[in-house]
Amino acid sequence: MSVFENFVSGITGGDLLGKLIVAIILVCAIAVVSHVLVKWLRHIMQRDDTSIPQSSIFINIMRGIVWGLGCCFVLDTCFNVNMSALIAALGVGGIALSLGFQDTLSNLIGGVQISFMKIVKPGDNIQIGSSKGVVQDVTWRHATIKNRLGETVIIPNSVISKNAVVHLPPPERVSVPFVATTCEDLDTVAEEVEKVAHDIALEHTGIVKEPSVLFTEITEGGLAGKVVLEVEDAGQATPVSDAITRAIAPLVRA
Repeated sequence: MSVFENFVSGITGGDLLGKLIVAIILVCAIAVVSHVLVKWLRHIMQRDDTSIPQSSIFINIMRGIVWGLGCCFVLDTCFNVNMSALIAALGVGGIALSLGFQDTLSNLIGGVQISFMKIVKPGDNIQIGSSKGVVQDVTWRHATIKNRLGETVIIPNSVISKNAVVHLPPPERVSVPFVATTCEDLDTVAEEVEKVAHDIALEHTGIVKEPSVLFTEITEGGLAGKVVLEVEDAGQATPVSDAITRAIAPLVRA
């Protein structure tokens, strides 16, 4: 470090304007290094054999480390700031700051925890409390999920780490429950429901898994069952579910 300081002093001659120019050059170099490392990390996360989920929290941590070390380097070499004393002072002040930023630190630690342990990652279909949807991203403060209505729900990381997370079936899976009160043969009812569900699904999107009817229990109102299928476009799951519900209602009622 002292060699580089002497090199900078030799270039600038101790002139403040010269130091500012060198500092700007170093900041540009730090920006380039940060860009290259972030691009490399994104490439690593997009590989199929990687164990790192594609969450932006890791990108933000990488940027924070690079810029933190870079700023310390610039201040030390260009402006002779004693970084050891500054870091020690920040360490003492950090105790007081941590008390005021408990929620922020809790969300940051929670985000790192759920990302590294792969509790929640982009693409998962989850339910937390009354909120459910597909995870879009996990940042340093919150996770964003998109529900079937197209609404974006923001959930703090600390809430995810402290509450039960239910991993739901893929969003393209459509499950329509019903109660059959008809006196017809159940096999006939199942065939009619499956045919109607098949035709309706094709009106909206392609079918990945053909409809199948399952009867689950006997209730006071009739036989409880559901028709299950998978469609190609997850965005059409809600319209398909609504259309199937309307179409099979006359088939399962006496």
